[in-house]
Amino acid sequence: MNKELLVKEVSFKTSRSGGAGGQHVNKVESRVSLFWDLNKSDAFDRTEKAQLIHSLSHRLNKEGILQLDVSTDRSQFKNKELALSRFFELLSEALKTRKKRVATKIPRTHVLNRLDRKKKQALKKQWRGKPNPFQ
Repeated sequence: MNKELLVKEVSFKTSRSGGAGGQHVNKVESRVSLFWDLNKSDAFDRTEKAQLIHSLSHRLNKEGILQLDVSTDRSQFKNKELALSRFFELLSEALKTRKKRVATKIPRTHVLNRLDRKKKQALKKQWRGKPNPFQ
C-alpha cells in the first residue's frame, strides 16, 4: 500500500463540529471529512480493488466514494491526522485475507451428552406438574 499516493488521492472538507462548546464552536470548522474515490484510485490493482469493494461495501456510497468524518478533537489539524490514520487502518484491515472456516463434525459424545441433559430437564419439568391419579 503506497501511502504517499493515497494521500494525494484523498480530499478533505471541513465543517463546524456539533455538540457543546460555547461560542467558539459556532465559528471554528474543526470537523474533518475525508473523501476517497476507490474507482479512480491508482494505488491498487484490480484484485485489490475488488477485495476493497467487497470488504468496504457498507462504507462506500453509490459512486464508490469512501467518506470518513472525524470530530473528536478541537484541533482541525489533529482531526485531519486522525482521519488519515483511521483511513490507512481501515484499508489495511480490508485488505487482509480471511481464513476460510472449515466446518467440523460435532463429536458423538457431545451430541449424546446434550440429549442426556435434555432428557433430565424434561423429567425435572415433568415432576413439577400435578400428579396424575389414573397412573
